[in-house]
Amino acid sequence: MKKHVYSRRAFSYILDVSEVSAMIRTSIRNKLIVLLLFITIIPFGTSIIISYIHTKESLKDQVIKENSNLLYQGKVNMEGYMKELNGFILSLYNNNDFMNYMRSSNREKNFFTISIVKPVMQSLLYAEENIERVYISFVDDDSLISASKQSTVVFSTGLKMEDEAHYLKAKESPYNMYIEPLHNQRMIDPIVKIKKPQQVIGLHRSFTNAPSNEQIAYITIELRPNKIFELSKNLYNQDSEEFYIISSTGEQIYRSNPDVESSDWIDELIQTDAESGTLEWQDESFKGVMIYNKIADSAGGWMLIKRIPYSTLYESAIQVALINIMFGVIGLTLVILATFFVSFKITSPIRVLLEQIRQVEKGNMNVKFESLGNDEIGYLGARFKEMITKMNRLINREYKLEIENKTNQLKVLQSQINPHFLYNALQSIGTVALKNNVPQIYSLIHHLSKIMRYSMNMDEDVVPLADELNYIEAFLLLQKERFGDQLDYQICAEEEMRSVFIPKMLIQPIVENYFKHGFDSRDKVGIINVQCMKEGAFLRIKVLDNGNGVEADRLTEISQNIGESGGKNIGLKNVYRRLQIYYDGKANLILRNRENGGFIAEMNIPI
Repeated sequence: MKKHVYSRRAFSYILDVSEVSAMIRTSIRNKLIVLLLFITIIPFGTSIIISYIHTKESLKDQVIKENSNLLYQGKVNMEGYMKELNGFILSLYNNNDFMNYMRSSNREKNFFTISIVKPVMQSLLYAEENIERVYISFVDDDSLISASKQSTVVFSTGLKMEDEAHYLKAKESPYNMYIEPLHNQRMIDPIVKIKKPQQVIGLHRSFTNAPSNEQIAYITIELRPNKIFELSKNLYNQDSEEFYIISSTGEQIYRSNPDVESSDWIDELIQTDAESGTLEWQDESFKGVMIYNKIADSAGGWMLIKRIPYSTLYESAIQVALINIMFGVIGLTLVILATFFVSFKITSPIRVLLEQIRQVEKGNMNVKFESLGNDEIGYLGARFKEMITKMNRLINREYKLEIENKTNQLKVLQSQINPHFLYNALQSIGTVALKNNVPQIYSLIHHLSKIMRYSMNMDEDVVPLADELNYIEAFLLLQKERFGDQLDYQICAEEEMRSVFIPKMLIQPIVENYFKHGFDSRDKVGIINVQCMKEGAFLRIKVLDNGNGVEADRLTEISQNIGESGGKNIGLKNVYRRLQIYYDGKANLILRNRENGGFIAEMNIPI
């Protein structure tokens, strides 16, 4: 009880209970984890967001630039194709016979006329594989010359042309040309029947009487759109993008998405004056960027338009962002793990030290923990351990003083009896025994006298091992006299160990325990051995008997409670405490059962 009170009083200057509670509520580990996570997650998260935005805009600009270049190349190819078709018609100006026929007011159908016109018509018809039909409509009369791959050259008159509106547009064009959007072939000659009208594009050319601007005829080339479609399909991704060719008046020459008829975006694009550029557009049907490029007016004035949805435009950016996020998450996970590792590495020694402080507060002064390192915390732990060791020494010293006080009290009590009176009385009894010829009684009285003289000599706290063994032998001789052949004993000690000093009355309680607990339960001759030998820097004292030993549970209980005061096994507890006090915890007492029956009490004492 006194030890517990002393330990709590000594601990009060280290830390009180309220401070411990405050430390738990404001844990350094928690603060450190939050701080490290704060200074790692925010930069990582910010870098991922900034990287995504930058990558998104960068890839957007890159995609727009690449598609603008692709659209420009498509424009060049489309212009070249249309100029090539227009060149076929312009080449007719170099044919003098055909020009004279066109200027002539008398265009009767005869062999000479056919020999001039037919080669020209067929040369136009087969100039390009996608030309389906060619026809010439004269201005001054209603005559018509046509040629198709399904019929020969046909001369017709009296027909009402359905292309007058297109001719007017060609006439009003500064380039004398108009390209009619995709349409079904029309019937222009009742003689030549078209069984399956095809989708064609009409190239209408105003033919003048060069070098004047006098209109003399209109030449129309009907063109299958295969080449245009082929050039268009190379300009967009059919799975994720849309492509359109729109005339200067908003008519759709080509569209990749047949569901789109017309929209406000077409009207806005044809009103722009720029030859190329981009337009961001968002409505119910489309959200993305439109890239456009205008073909030269001399090649038809079409506008090539490519529509790229945001989902496609940012697909690469999203993939890059996902990769960045993936690596970011991996890096962040490693950072978090490193954060926890560092925080636990730093705070674990503090928690160990805190737990030891709590144990000391509860009265457990046995501070046992490994080194906390070589840093400041390790230095603090080492100093704390040294402080508790000093406190233990102070407490042990107080216990020693308490024992000495009790010893002094015992001496006072013992001093009240005159030892010489007892010795003289025993000597007188021994003399009477000898006179009456009873040597056995004399021997017993002699042994008893030796025991009393040894035990009542208060001038010595420590004695040579030889004196202690002599005392034990006298005690065993008395027991031998009592039990006769039912007891056998043996005392063995190395000669050099007999002069080693040990606490007085250290072995006797262990020997006496045998007669209290082990001798009566025997079924054979009782044997007790006392062995003393040197083991390194220690004196090893063994007391062995052949009793029934101690039950395992009981032995465990004795070993666990041997350091406590009060209760049972007072003799063993006193032996243990004296060993701890005299030898500052360097000596020990080991209790165990023998393999073949019996009990062993072993003491290891520094020499």
